[in-house]
Amino acid sequence: MLRSFRSHWPEYLIEGTLLGLFMISASVFTILLEHPASPVVAALPDSFTRRTLIGIAMGLTALALILSPIGKRSGAHFNPAVTITFWRLGKIASWDALFYVIAQFLGGIAGVALVAAFVPRLLADASVSFVATLPGTSGAAIGFYAEFAISFILMLTILHASNSPRLAPYTPYFASTLVAAYIAIEAPFSGMSMNPARTFGSAFVGHIWTSLWIYFTAPVVAMLFAAFVYRRTGHVVYCAKLHHHNGARCIFRCAFGEMKSSEH
Repeated sequence: MLRSFRSHWPEYLIEGTLLGLFMISASVFTILLEHPASPVVAALPDSFTRRTLIGIAMGLTALALILSPIGKRSGAHFNPAVTITFWRLGKIASWDALFYVIAQFLGGIAGVALVAAFVPRLLADASVSFVATLPGTSGAAIGFYAEFAISFILMLTILHASNSPRLAPYTPYFASTLVAAYIAIEAPFSGMSMNPARTFGSAFVGHIWTSLWIYFTAPVVAMLFAAFVYRRTGHVVYCAKLHHHNGARCIFRCAFGEMKSSEH
């Protein structure tokens, strides 16, 4: 444990930072596009249009984080469900997986808490509600199934893209496009999380614990199932990074070189 921490603490710190930045972005854009005091709400009264803009903003945020120098180094999971899935696939050592998950939860809390420290009333307003992910009017069961579906599709897409010599460089674009589309289309059903640490960050700071079980179970089970389906169809998993075409060090059980050699 100590050896892992001493060697890989920069990657752990990066993972927490990435989710913290994601939560700051989510908070800021939700306030801008949903708070009734924002001029944008008056200019764009249609909720779907505003939600689509939030989706685009968060998709671009995810893309920027994955392609950033720090995202390239850690692999840019910033999601315990993603980390647990790659651990189950044997690409992450157990201690690294544990510290990644801890860092992600702490980062999610820190990101929301930082925004709350500067604009507490704006973030706490019912229209923003600490950017909490909550089931829609269809209920918790539909919220669970919706979370399961979007998490399954995301993980299966990441696995197919990141392990294809031709598609691997575009993995960040596929993932961020799905994030944007999900926020625009799926958010009314579950709030669109796919990420236990993302949901917990809002819940912890805002004391909003409604249906928390959905976001701790559906994304993890769905992504593990996606990994099972992917492996059962005979595919190989080379590494746990979402973007590997860079010079940053890799702390995973990496076989990216084998994939690159298969291009020739």
